[in-house]
Amino acid sequence: FVAEWDHRCFSPLRSFLSHGPAMKPRTWRLCRMRFGHVVHGRQASTFEHCKAVLPTSGHHYYSLDALGDARVERLPLCIRILLESALRESASGGGEADAMTILDFALQAGKADINWKPPRVIMQDLSGVPALIDLCAMRDAVAARGGDAGRVNPLSPVDVVVDHSVSVDISGRADALSRNMEIEFQRNRERFQFLRWAQVSFDNFGLVPPGSGIVHQVHCESLARMVMVRDGVAFPDACVGTDSHTPMVNGLGVVGWGVGGIEAVAAMLGQPISMVLPEVVGLELTGELRPGVTATDLVLTVTELLRRHGVVGKFIETFGPGAGSLAVTDRMTVANMAPEYGATVVFFPTDLKTLEYLRFTGRPADVVMLTEEYNRANGLFGAEAAANVQYTSVAKLDLSSVEPCMAGPKRPQDRVPLSRLKQDFAAALTAERGFKGYGLDQQEASSPIRVGEAKVRHGQLAIAAITSCTNTSNPSVLVAAGLLAKRAVELGLSTPGYVKTSLAPGSKVVTKYLEVAGLQAYLDKLGFQTVGYGCTTCMGNSGDVDPVMQAASESGAVIAAVLSGNRNFEGRVHLSVKANYIASPPLVVAAALAGRVDIDFEHEPLGLGKDGKAIFLRDVWPTPEEIESTVRSVVRPAMFQEAYGDRRGTEAWEALPQAQGVTFPWDDASTFIRRPSFLDRSWSPMREAHCLLLLGDSVTTDHISPVSAIRMGPAFEHLREKGVADRDMASYGARRGNAEVMVRGTFANPRLSNQLVSDVGPRTLHVPSGEEMSIFDAAERYCNEGFDMVVVAGSEYGTGSSRDWAAKGTALLGVRAVLAKSFERIHRSNLVGMGVLPMAFDGAAEVGLTGRERFVFVVPEEPTPGQVVEVVAAAPTGESGEPKVFQAKLRLDTAAEVAYWKHGGIMPYVLSTLQ
Repeated sequence: FVAEWDHRCFSPLRSFLSHGPAMKPRTWRLCRMRFGHVVHGRQASTFEHCKAVLPTSGHHYYSLDALGDARVERLPLCIRILLESALRESASGGGEADAMTILDFALQAGKADINWKPPRVIMQDLSGVPALIDLCAMRDAVAARGGDAGRVNPLSPVDVVVDHSVSVDISGRADALSRNMEIEFQRNRERFQFLRWAQVSFDNFGLVPPGSGIVHQVHCESLARMVMVRDGVAFPDACVGTDSHTPMVNGLGVVGWGVGGIEAVAAMLGQPISMVLPEVVGLELTGELRPGVTATDLVLTVTELLRRHGVVGKFIETFGPGAGSLAVTDRMTVANMAPEYGATVVFFPTDLKTLEYLRFTGRPADVVMLTEEYNRANGLFGAEAAANVQYTSVAKLDLSSVEPCMAGPKRPQDRVPLSRLKQDFAAALTAERGFKGYGLDQQEASSPIRVGEAKVRHGQLAIAAITSCTNTSNPSVLVAAGLLAKRAVELGLSTPGYVKTSLAPGSKVVTKYLEVAGLQAYLDKLGFQTVGYGCTTCMGNSGDVDPVMQAASESGAVIAAVLSGNRNFEGRVHLSVKANYIASPPLVVAAALAGRVDIDFEHEPLGLGKDGKAIFLRDVWPTPEEIESTVRSVVRPAMFQEAYGDRRGTEAWEALPQAQGVTFPWDDASTFIRRPSFLDRSWSPMREAHCLLLLGDSVTTDHISPVSAIRMGPAFEHLREKGVADRDMASYGARRGNAEVMVRGTFANPRLSNQLVSDVGPRTLHVPSGEEMSIFDAAERYCNEGFDMVVVAGSEYGTGSSRDWAAKGTALLGVRAVLAKSFERIHRSNLVGMGVLPMAFDGAAEVGLTGRERFVFVVPEEPTPGQVVEVVAAAPTGESGEPKVFQAKLRLDTAAEVAYWKHGGIMPYVLSTLQ
């Protein structure tokens, strides 16, 4: 009947739709979606009646309560924040359908698409520089077509924290910090000059210079807005970030998650993020942590628990008395490792402890006031707001069951109780090679490796690093490490000379309170001098290890690292270190004193004291009371205000020349910053393809696009041809602004296991000729022969960092599709963003693939999200046999992703909207 109404009826219809008639809810919602935005032929917000005023601050806001919909109180709080965004977007003509979908969360989660516009973007330099270069390339393309290049500009605030450029070249010395910063500037001068240009060329762009801290710690301690105000309207702070550990800010009650640089560029330019309405797993926390148990022990336990539960691509929301009892710094530690258990968001609602943290970190009083006022007014504050929430599923953890532990030796989800560390490592030595094994026989496992006069045992410690935002943002574990060091020094313990020790705080605040507490001096005596303020060992910027340890590793020794990080994949921390364990900062110090990981901390001593007496871990471990009293007495809000009050960089930073202009002046001689060729590619239908790589499970973005030092292979040879000396090769991470280097470094990890060849390393088989060669050379050959390529992989393909070059390099090699049993969220999205088709199938072994087949993908011209298509794998040329035909699901999950793929990626799509 409503179809017969004319414009004279729209005004009463709007009132009718706004107040909720006595009809079936679904009918009402459909009517609102169809007619609620039309008033006398003009666009108007369906949800304008939800606009209210905060009495104290005077800001307007979109009230969820004003919707008058009982479903709101059953929504998880993190989903309510997405709902608020949809209400707000309705004011500009969008968002209505998304709001209706979100309100139907119970039925639509995991199924229906929504669009979400993140209000801001945060980046670190390793991913931020390539993203900004992409913007520069788009400016060039617009200018070349006669357009206004200045239109390519961030529409929302963008912050870049320069923290991924520093390496631990110098350690264990008083001048380690100054020397490493000098080396950092020498290596990254071109990149830093580019960032200085970006500071003045782009609007809505903020930059935290090198030497300030680690992106996520700086984010939580300073950059997070908590509540944003735009055009007089207050709304919840939220963001996306080009680092997978962006969810750390969830511990503050801020929704945010990691995306690839490709998606981030689109978000900067005002494109919504297209996503499936996420399922939300409730994480019920009860009890309290026992004395001696740290936040690191907790997050490693949560990682193991939620990997088993299955949370990939889902939101997590915590609730229960245990969640409320955790300090915000502990919450941030738990949220930081979201990508390690596969979650997108790990949300801790705003409460009184959040407000306490804001005061603790020196936030202005009006920020604290607005945070409380807004969240209370909009039903987002404290446990009471979540009383009636219905989650997709629930996982439970009693905090009192958490015990001291580490995780390793190759994956963060492989938790090892501290009481079983020695047995676990011994078992790994002789276990079949894999995530928990090294494949040694009993004699090899029990025999030390001789290097000259020295003997190196398996499990001997090469690296002990207090590093990473996961832990350095938490004063309790940093103070615990300092107190342990103090007691160890007083008892006469020292660190063996072969252990490379380092402390890389995530903020200058850490240095300040450790010095005020008198603890830094004791850490210094054990070799834990500050080496830099940035992401170091955790991302592989660990520098060289002791030469004897290096030689032992090359001779087969399984040497170890213990770090307070979040990633420990084989080959990530250091190419020569095969066993990597994640641990709390005090356990890092304890392991350094012991000099090994094959130790029973309960029954074996760390070493001998001054009087020759055995000193055990229990003799040096600080009490909770000592830790708490020290934190309370030395950490002050003024420290945070001083650290973040001045955004100027060092003299070296401020002295860098600053180019001008809307378009960047590319230097053809540069080997660091080059104009990328992404927009020069033209999309074409998929042709017959060969398998470039046949891979197993849990292939990480480190395998696909390493950030380690460039020491061999096509990238090394390319740079040599350009006149770069061996000592100046730097790392793949530092050269991410050069596509010519990065494409040659794709799949260049020496630990890559490709089933098309017998040896581990970056090699593959060119199937038509039967020749083995580098992956880059094989890809070039296939392209010249007119073939497309496919990568075939197992489960959890692309796990690890949100590394856009893992997708960019794949695309530039000429790979058109990736067949995998499952994908990690960010990498799948990045593949789509580069025009590479992700496809899920049963698995190579299950359908009988050898990798030598010729592939034909039967993909329609107009595919639909999640469509199942046929793949034909024919026998190799010259061989007989029936083709294998199997089904694969297109992991184009939304209509927007279909559009991106058909344009050849997000950037060509966005560019088409700017014409």
